[in-house]
Amino acid sequence: MSGRPFEQLPFGEVPDLPRIPHPYFETEARTLRISSEPFGDVDVHVRVHGSGPPLLLVHGLMTTSYSFRYVLEPLGKRFTVFVPDLIGSGRSSKPRASYAPDRLARSLGEVIDALGIRGAAAIGNSMGGYLLMRLALFDSGAMKRLVNLHSPGLPTPRMHALSAAFAILPRPASVLGRLVRWNPERWVHKNVHYYDETLKSREEHREYARGLLDDGGIEAFARNLSETLDASEMARFERKLRELGKFPIPLQLVYAERDPMVPPSVGERLSTLLPDARFERLSAASHFAHVDAPEAFLRVAVPFLEP
Repeated sequence: MSGRPFEQLPFGEVPDLPRIPHPYFETEARTLRISSEPFGDVDVHVRVHGSGPPLLLVHGLMTTSYSFRYVLEPLGKRFTVFVPDLIGSGRSSKPRASYAPDRLARSLGEVIDALGIRGAAAIGNSMGGYLLMRLALFDSGAMKRLVNLHSPGLPTPRMHALSAAFAILPRPASVLGRLVRWNPERWVHKNVHYYDETLKSREEHREYARGLLDDGGIEAFARNLSETLDASEMARFERKLRELGKFPIPLQLVYAERDPMVPPSVGERLSTLLPDARFERLSAASHFAHVDAPEAFLRVAVPFLEP
């Protein structure tokens, strides 16, 4: 690591290939054709790697299955990992439809059933962790246990401000499109943050920009921001957790001590709402600890996944 934590390299100095190799592009690629109740007929891109009991990995906003590139090899020695691109992201379909959080959560349940891995363990990062938590609330049999890595899910001032901004925009996808489309890779560089920014590459920029190259991808991204991450939906989610007082499946909450995207206080609030959940803190890591602190993340996550 060079420079200070979270100090971005100038866009023009980012190398073409990552400085640490990974096996992502050598993993098996599958396309699932699913007749989805929320989204209609869609194609879901899935990467598969390793051997052993199944383990589902779900990425967050702005990223794709590529974000798990540095944990595929170690996890693949213990599990068969299944890593989809969320509907609306990456190489998966981007239907023009509502992306309300429970609709996306239900689509993850459909992916689980299509893969034949119902009852597997799961790891969700960021928005992926939030969606998997919501899935578990109405389908506790979909997963047997869940590691939630630095997800949002509870309303914060930033989430309220974001929702308010989208509420007053007449055409949010059009406005966002103007910001993103002139250089999607530069947009990715600016909005994905690592504790160690030297891990970025143009390869990563290309992978994450893939979903932002056309109107359908821009609209899906805008709907993720305005609908999936809607602050009022998060407030309802928080009330539901408070009513339950206990999560329906074993839950581990893993949050970095610093994060420019989601404050670690969200993890503390979740652990207060769900005292039976296991709460772990990571130092020298980011929102994407599976990228910039994979060994530290796996040290706390794997024992939980293999009780």
